[in-house]
Amino acid sequence: MKEVEPIVVRSVEVVSTKGGTALFLVTEGKTIVIQVDASIGEALISAQNGKQPERPQTHDCMVNLLVGLDATISHVVIVDAQDGVFFARIVVKQEGVVAKKVAEIDARPSDALVLALKTKCPIYLNRKVLDACEDMAETLARLRKKT
Repeated sequence: MKEVEPIVVRSVEVVSTKGGTALFLVTEGKTIVIQVDASIGEALISAQNGKQPERPQTHDCMVNLLVGLDATISHVVIVDAQDGVFFARIVVKQEGVVAKKVAEIDARPSDALVLALKTKCPIYLNRKVLDACEDMAETLARLRKKT
């Protein structure tokens, strides 16, 4: 990654809303929110709880594909935010006998976050994303009190 100073996301909190799902990304100094549709919210909650569906879902298929290729997800990074739209990359590593490869794959943050939770890999934010977003820590605290 060319960007410097990635910020560690300490936790991801999923909150159902009237129009979908709010994903609160909690860092040491700030909490930001990304809005996603309800189906991704359900996938995130399942991943957080370690639930395995009866039949593989798309994210499960992606993880199984990587395992079959002896590759792992190193980490995911929310790399940019423009006009309320977030952009992410999934960093995949493959370490074979003959060669080592690293690939950065553009992804929707919602998909990247589901995969990160399923594989228990680190989640990062680029500093410019954190700086561009409003701190939503108080909103999250109010929502926690309601539940």
